[in-house]
Amino acid sequence: MAETINTENEGDDLQSQMEEVEALSSIYGDEWCVIDEASRIFCIKISNDVEDTKLTACLQIILPPDYPSAAPPIYQINAAWLRGSERVRLANSLEDLYVEHAGESILYMWVEKIREFLLEKAQDSEAVAQSKKVTLTAEEDVDDEDMPDFGGLTLSAEDVQHFLQHANGTDKATLNEEVPPIKHGSCITDRRSTFQPHLAPVVTPSQVKAVLERLYDNKKIASATHNIYAYRIYCEDKHSFLQDCEDDGETAAGGRLLHLLQILDVRNVLVVVSRWYGGILLGPDRFKHINNCARSILVEEGYTASSEDIAKSVGKAKRLKGKKTK
Repeated sequence: MAETINTENEGDDLQSQMEEVEALSSIYGDEWCVIDEASRIFCIKISNDVEDTKLTACLQIILPPDYPSAAPPIYQINAAWLRGSERVRLANSLEDLYVEHAGESILYMWVEKIREFLLEKAQDSEAVAQSKKVTLTAEEDVDDEDMPDFGGLTLSAEDVQHFLQHANGTDKATLNEEVPPIKHGSCITDRRSTFQPHLAPVVTPSQVKAVLERLYDNKKIASATHNIYAYRIYCEDKHSFLQDCEDDGETAAGGRLLHLLQILDVRNVLVVVSRWYGGILLGPDRFKHINNCARSILVEEGYTASSEDIAKSVGKAKRLKGKKTK
């Protein structure tokens, strides 16, 4: 019996790793690099995106077979400027994140924690430089160019509950409820298969149902080979989520899409990705296109920040904070 349980856990962990890697590849694009797929070795280049005090670090990761259920990722941070107490402080912060979120996928949180560390380091370096300029009565003004903030991408630590099923009937409230506005994103075409995302703000399961019915009223969308969807609704009173997903025949695609929404910590939104099959099998690339479509429309509609927006917002907040403390 014990061997069966261990095998099941290993299968669950491998599936979680695959979904997490696909989501991170969609989020970070070329910054994310697969070193050895079979050995589960990956690398990501992390930058603070501040021109005046640009800092970068390379995070190398090995995912053990029992991650995330029972073990943390094995990692190494390569950065020439990172030494001594600063390296220890960063390592401790990553360890604290793992302990706080034990059993969860944490690579996204680790990457953003390292990026935040780089931004703080750059801010400290700039503050020292400004102080020296004042002391030496330098003639040049300090560059006021905006530098980054991360607030919008902080992950929730709350346990997410699965919303198992909807009521089949339609009550009067549903009939009278206005269908939320639906946005349609740009298409991705690969080997004659076409993918298109759709998005709507939702706060109740009945709104999810109403949006799906409205989408299926469109003959083109209704004719898609697959309409994969996932949604997350935050319940303020229970401090928990209602969430669900649908593969629509594209096995495991709905779960991967929901995993992306969880990593990005978006809430009160439904994302549908329509796929029109072109007759050529795409293999794992189909999951990449589905997540990339979803990520793109979430950024376009302001549910999550692009890498550039993150970089601009953090420094601006830190710049304002620095001015207030002078």
